[in-house]
Amino acid sequence: MSSVTTNAERGQPSPQRERALRPKDAGALIVLDRSGADLRVLMGRRSHRHVFMPGYLVFPGGRIEAADRHAPAASELDPIVEAKLLLEMRERPSRARARAIALAALRETYEEAGLVIGERGSPARPVRNGAWRPYVATGVVPALGRLALVARAITPPNRIRRFDARFFAVFADAVAATVEPPQDELVEPAWLTFAEARAHPLAEITRLIFDDLEARLAADPDLGPDGPVPLHSMRRGRRVREWL
Repeated sequence: MSSVTTNAERGQPSPQRERALRPKDAGALIVLDRSGADLRVLMGRRSHRHVFMPGYLVFPGGRIEAADRHAPAASELDPIVEAKLLLEMRERPSRARARAIALAALRETYEEAGLVIGERGSPARPVRNGAWRPYVATGVVPALGRLALVARAITPPNRIRRFDARFFAVFADAVAATVEPPQDELVEPAWLTFAEARAHPLAEITRLIFDDLEARLAADPDLGPDGPVPLHSMRRGRRVREWL
């Protein structure tokens, strides 16, 4: 699974054949720790072996998989968050698809950073799909009720990869378990202040998301579900920010 949280901005231009690439739905998670004097965020560096965004500091995340559509959840999305996910959704808008995007963000955060977000317990039904069995084997059922939608970004055309990425945020007290990350897509995940994160190589979209998130946190420190959600995209070579 490839992290996409800062992947919505850069990437090498690709040949003519790549221009028809359609953005793939993806979910990313911004985990915020407010237990200390300074707010900290979980980020990691993309491995240099990746052709897309090697070496950049990113949030955990990745595209949805078929298994995400059937994963269990201890709580569902807030209705306001769900409604915003459905706005301008490409191809077959559905509540199931909105749910899958959020679950993809949780799964990728577990796989890349070892943070298991949810509630202690067992799912109501056995989980047979391999992508989710390791998650629930930690004794945690994923929970969506505390996720806030804080941004959306669509990779510009003519890139090696294209994603329609939704960025969720959750506070670190929603982390029910911490394990060794099953994958090594993110190098040395760490908790950083916003200032420390900005001192690292970041894609422009990541910096914009930090700016938008700081403004939202200043107005609503608890990130209520009805806060403004920026939609970042490119049109005719120019950056566009709309609001959901």
